[in-house]
Amino acid sequence: MLKYFHLALVGDKMKVLANVGRFSMQIPILVERVKGNGYRARGTEPFAVSAKGSTREEAIAKLRAKIQTRLKNGTEIVGLDVGSAPDPWIEFAGMFKDDPWIDDWKKSVEEYRQKIDDDPGAL
Repeated sequence: MLKYFHLALVGDKMKVLANVGRFSMQIPILVERVKGNGYRARGTEPFAVSAKGSTREEAIAKLRAKIQTRLKNGTEIVGLDVGSAPDPWIEFAGMFKDDPWIDDWKKSVEEYRQKIDDDPGAL
């Protein structure tokens, strides 16, 4: 199993959003016959390794072992979201929900606006 971190590019800094634990994944590999007798299994980046075996299954098993060995040495697979930066104000959305002070403030603003509408010279 592999350790997985979800990363996002925020401004000019990389931020770890979550450590979602361990998971397994499927990667596409090419399995082909080798002239003579046998098979070769190859992966693409980030697993650009190749393994040969006398059978299809042996070639795949050797490729899996090479990839797992590489990952046991501290190598990690990470997901990277690149796009527009998240809205910096979003964390404040709804922070005054159900706050009685806000209700009083809104009422005061409405009363003031009504006063100005009724008598524009009151400014």
